Amino acid sequence: MSRVVPGIEAASFAYHRSLAPMMWVFAVLVLIETAVVHLLVALWHPWVAVGLSALSLPVLVWLVLLIRSFRREPVRIADGQLHWPAGRLRAVDVPLAQVGGLRTTFDGELVKARDTFNAALIAYPNVVVDLVAPITHGRRQFRRLAHRFDDPGAFVAALARLGAQA
Repeated sequence: MSRVVPGIEAASFAYHRSLAPMMWVFAVLVLIETAVVHLLVALWHPWVAVGLSALSLPVLVWLVLLIRSFRREPVRIADGQLHWPAGRLRAVDVPLAQVGGLRTTFDGELVKARDTFNAALIAYPNVVVDLVAPITHGRRQFRRLAHRFDDPGAFVAALARLGAQA
């Protein structure tokens, strides 16, 4: 659910309803694939299957925790910063002065570009934010931020009130 405080002193924008269902399908597919592989390996060497289970179970738990973090980690505008997370997996903080423009229509090449921070993970984003200058995150530089919002209109309206050009 999007929450916008008048004056845009603080606002949060949800993405869990758009992203979580696809990630849950992915988690179920991982579970099915893992079960089948473990069953086949158990027929060959049961002790190897136990080792695989010891490796696979933490990965599955991590994936479930990531999906559950989407609700707790919304995109936020606060204190002159744009906090752009992909759950607890990774996040970028950008000063609002760095926001140069906003796109709601774009092609796949723009989303796949190396200089686009795509926080939508396996979903196709519905908003791309262009930055005035590239930001550095780790060893990479990003010129654009992409995300899949539950209510992209609220985010577009909030950035428009802050002066971003759509």
